[in-house]
Amino acid sequence: MAEAKYEPRLKTVYLEKIRPQMQEQFSYANGMMIPRLDKVVINMGVGEAVGDSKKPANAAADLAAIAGQKAIVTHARNSIAGFKVREGMPIGAKVTLRGNRMYEFVDRLINIALPRVRDFRGLNPKSFDGRGNFAMGVKEHIVFPEIEYDKVDQMWGMDIIVCTTATKDDEARALLTAFNFPFRK
Repeated sequence: MAEAKYEPRLKTVYLEKIRPQMQEQFSYANGMMIPRLDKVVINMGVGEAVGDSKKPANAAADLAAIAGQKAIVTHARNSIAGFKVREGMPIGAKVTLRGNRMYEFVDRLINIALPRVRDFRGLNPKSFDGRGNFAMGVKEHIVFPEIEYDKVDQMWGMDIIVCTTATKDDEARALLTAFNFPFRK
């Protein structure tokens, strides 16, 4: 008996609807020129790590629950006396998602997490870096359904960077708009 292969809903939408739409809109000569999602990087900076070294580990555990993949604890590259940070000190956590996990995360971000953000008016359409990558911030990590509100001792913000293979911002904006990213008008 053949085993059924699982494919995320957003990946199917991309392959069946978004690719032909992008091909028609930008008239690419080759199918490989059509932009696609490359990776999603989620970063959580933990400023309170100076006083308590367990905080980055807790942040990494929460990030692993959100992403569905083990998070890496990040360390300071150099010392900053004003912030009481020494070189090598754990100060945050990050995770890089690719493939099916990336599509699953983007689906949950767009359809579940962003609508739960308080006073949400849409994403800034100018948050592209000039090379087709989009960066956004979330002030509270509890907007994700994987985090149990009662067990949270600290609210952390996170940076979410969506990397695409698009070379220009307008192509990346069209791609993310097709994925239903809620951009401000």
